[in-house]
Amino acid sequence: MPELPEVEVIARGLDATLAGRTVVDAEVPGLTRLSEPAETLVPKVVGRTVVRVYRRAKVLLVGMDDGSTLVFHLKMTGRVVHGARRAAGRHDRILFGLDDGSQLVFSDMRKFGYVRSFTPEELAAWDFLKRAGPEPLETVPGELARRIRGRRSAVKALLLNQSVVAGIGNIYADESLFRAGLHPETRGDRIGRAKAVELFTHLQDVLRLAISENGSSISDYVNAHGDAGAFQNSFNVYGKKGGKCVRCGGTLRAVKVAGRTSTFCPKCQRKQ
Repeated sequence: MPELPEVEVIARGLDATLAGRTVVDAEVPGLTRLSEPAETLVPKVVGRTVVRVYRRAKVLLVGMDDGSTLVFHLKMTGRVVHGARRAAGRHDRILFGLDDGSQLVFSDMRKFGYVRSFTPEELAAWDFLKRAGPEPLETVPGELARRIRGRRSAVKALLLNQSVVAGIGNIYADESLFRAGLHPETRGDRIGRAKAVELFTHLQDVLRLAISENGSSISDYVNAHGDAGAFQNSFNVYGKKGGKCVRCGGTLRAVKVAGRTSTFCPKCQRKQ
């Protein structure tokens, strides 16, 4: 599933090329079951001009000139790509034609993602965004540290909890915990303030580095123009169970935390 860096990269790419463009038509091969029905979605979007594209948590938001917001949640395999007009492909869910002859395409192989249009009032009342925690790149590490300290849940589970901190998934949780030397099963109430601040300082560093490298492409992710990311080449632990630790040379292991596989070094990340 695309995480904060991937969605941020897509948002920045789309904002650079979509702002000022007007939607002139839409082709709907088959929306996902969680998407807004085409009969209500299309009339809201066609004729509208894009004002800006931005991100909140793991969600892509396209602000329109009438105050409405077109929302894409990519879930596991969703893609939003802006490029030249083409025929609809097998996994395309909706294709928006633009006034300069280009096309914005939402595709999703597994059909878990969705697209919807919200009025300002609907967006403000949307539970998904109301429950989202603070943005990790817009919040000082000390404040983020306060949100996990004293909690009995495993720190990995806390990082994945979108109400604690927004936009973090398996990749960036594992990589940040490794840098901070924290075992993924260590409880929040066993982490001192200095170590918690260190964790979120590393998390911010990892997120910024991933954004600078166009995100991580494991299987389906591509940016707004169809290009793959490169941060997967910089992973220290994620997906490397059985490999060697880059610090100590020990063997990386994996455990399940909050239902997710968590890879770590048992020597460098001792459980507290």
